[in-house]
Amino acid sequence: MKFRRTLLGLALAATALGFTTGAMAQAAYKSEYKMSLVLGPPTPWGMAGKIWADLVKERTQGRINIKLYPGVSLIQGDQTREFSALRQGVIDMAVGSTINWSPQVKELNLFSMPFLMPDYAAIDALTQGEVGKDIFARLDKAGVVPLAWGENGYREVTNSKRPIKSPEDLKGMKLRVVGSPIFSDMFSAMGANPTQMSWADAQPALASGAVDGQENPLFLFTVLKMHTVGQKFVTTWGYVADPLIFVVNKEIWASWTPADQAIVRQAAIDAGKQEIALARKGLTEADKPLLKEIAGMGVTVTQLTPAEREAFVKVTRPVYAKWKGTVGNDLVTKAEKAIAGRKQ
Repeated sequence: MKFRRTLLGLALAATALGFTTGAMAQAAYKSEYKMSLVLGPPTPWGMAGKIWADLVKERTQGRINIKLYPGVSLIQGDQTREFSALRQGVIDMAVGSTINWSPQVKELNLFSMPFLMPDYAAIDALTQGEVGKDIFARLDKAGVVPLAWGENGYREVTNSKRPIKSPEDLKGMKLRVVGSPIFSDMFSAMGANPTQMSWADAQPALASGAVDGQENPLFLFTVLKMHTVGQKFVTTWGYVADPLIFVVNKEIWASWTPADQAIVRQAAIDAGKQEIALARKGLTEADKPLLKEIAGMGVTVTQLTPAEREAFVKVTRPVYAKWKGTVGNDLVTKAEKAIAGRKQ
């Protein structure tokens, strides 16, 4: 009770002295805000956080200072706990993965539906359209403030055994997958032996041969020099893509003035556009220079023909049907229509 009277007294005194509510709010700003990231710079994901933080600091004249915590170090590296920690206030801000947050927000599994998005125009049709707005509304309801989209990219499969051109090539292959059940369902349907583990555990497992392969965006292949941990075969199949989402904890958001909220939101949108361009670099050009760079490491790069890709689509259709109900039939149908009507 005494604490409340003190606060009331401070507020009355501030009003008497002519302070605005904005000035009061600014006085409550933290000296530093914690941003969680799975990957740091120089990856596109890490650059998303850095660009956002730099833009916010510049545009708020230093009122909002953000420190990056890559490797999800605020939660001991457990990326599946990130969304809960963000909601609870352990984390102030994040650029997070739809995959990592999907156990808490089931609609985010939409982007992991097998072979839903055949090209970048399909991703854009979802994130930049009504489907993206629906998902942001769901995230807001789940307890965070979503601001903008980024991109981790299409997840391509690599391994140490052989080129993968058909589901038969995956038979019995032990592959590291992320801790989201739909991934285990997909790879089991294709005949592989999926093993869920964190990325921190995956790297030594690949090096020792405890697992044969993994799936991730190709920028990671070059950044981490994955050919040095036995990954000699890459197949580009574009089976799922992982959009990123820029978010802020709700209490932190409410502590900022409306003017600063607008600055942070626009900075996230601007950072997202820059980061998406970084994530697609080397893959959207006609000669796909990133694939050439990987091949130059002595790696066999396989690009599936439409007919070869269709064989994978066919064997994963039961998984698609199963998860359509989990994600939400209406949302998936809306996504399918948005993709069918996309501009190429």
